[in-house]
Amino acid sequence: MKKSITIPFILQSILTPEEVQNVAKEKDYEDKARKFTVTHLLQYRCVAALEQWDSYRSGVDHAARSGLPMVHYSCFSTKAAEVPFAIFKELLHRVIHKCSRETRRKLTFPKELITPHRFDHHNSGKNTTFLGSLSRGACRH
Repeated sequence: MKKSITIPFILQSILTPEEVQNVAKEKDYEDKARKFTVTHLLQYRCVAALEQWDSYRSGVDHAARSGLPMVHYSCFSTKAAEVPFAIFKELLHRVIHKCSRETRRKLTFPKELITPHRFDHHNSGKNTTFLGSLSRGACRH
């Protein structure tokens, strides 16, 4: 069997589940879920960006082969609509901060994503993600 390192594994080495939960608390979001947490949602969104999933429903079908926990697509879409976008923006800032200076200079993100507190709106359930340099292995941990 061919061994491979999956995005969720890489992501957990850059952003620990505790760090994700701390950011959620800082943004006044209380994650009450036990089976599908903000950390799981982050993992799902990163894999969705990498694999270019068509929808929440089709994404859940691909979850198992990516090492993600199995959930019903409605759980995924409900959580995506519920969690404030500001949490993911802050997580993006933390990932960028952990990248080397050379890597940060090469990143090309929309200005509103990297300017602090200018784009803190609630994500309307769209499958928007940040993946960028995560898949390229350019970040230090």
